[in-house]
Amino acid sequence: MLLTALAPAVWGSTYFVTTEFLPPDRPLLAGVLRALPAGILLVLLTRQLPKGSWWWKSLVLGALNIGVFFALLFVAAYRLPGGVAATVGSVQPLLVAGLSAGLLGQRLTLRTLLAAVTGIAGVALLVLRADARLDALGVAAALGGAVVMATGVVLSKRWVSPAPLLATTGWQLVAGGLLLTPVALLVEGPPPSSFTGENLLGYGYLTLIGAAVAYALWFRGIKALSPTEVTFLGLLSPLVATVLGWALLGQQLTPLQLLGGLLALAAVALAQLRPRGASRTVAGSVPAETATTVPVGSR
Repeated sequence: MLLTALAPAVWGSTYFVTTEFLPPDRPLLAGVLRALPAGILLVLLTRQLPKGSWWWKSLVLGALNIGVFFALLFVAAYRLPGGVAATVGSVQPLLVAGLSAGLLGQRLTLRTLLAAVTGIAGVALLVLRADARLDALGVAAALGGAVVMATGVVLSKRWVSPAPLLATTGWQLVAGGLLLTPVALLVEGPPPSSFTGENLLGYGYLTLIGAAVAYALWFRGIKALSPTEVTFLGLLSPLVATVLGWALLGQQLTPLQLLGGLLALAAVALAQLRPRGASRTVAGSVPAETATTVPVGSR
């Protein structure tokens, strides 16, 4: 669980890296350079390509977890204040719980619903501002991003690949990056003719740490834990982003934000609680010690 939590913690640093190191107004380019090189690297390291149904399954999972998700995130980010987008996105644990009940046969408990509501309230207090404006298309994009990501998490649990973890991760990153490339070219145009040293450092961090390492940990977590437990860990992302903004950018924290952070942490902890003696091995999973040899899905 702690290893899986590192993934959303790393993703929480994306805002800082993007604003401080990357060229302005190029979020889709950042998405492509985050996913595609990392995927190619993992495929070259593992020297394995999909077989049989995993050609189309990798395409579907790569679209849901990366390609389509990044595109919708881009629309939401441009049409909504960050606080609104993050608050709408925080419904993802509730969506994953519902999809898990329908597709995986997992029971939807009152504790899960309470944790989901607490998480939404915590993120809202943490990042939402009183003067935040609403935009119908932006809200639809943010909600759509939460839906496709939730679907990707649940299908990543349902579809178990016979290939190693890093290979499956690489397939999805390549698929998502390839799907996102034409969208980035159409919306943002060709990449800049040159990059600064800071730009290269930022892209390198997003590729190696933000994609190759973080997605591998996320997919491994989906394999070892239930989708509901994993998706609640995603609430750590806006929390880390807020802490980094305070620590590195000098942004102020209000008492309400501190309360929101505590509620978000409480939601994460509540979602991980299990009855005494209950096992964490769920349908379709393997023991944690063997999870590194069997592929998993993604954020």
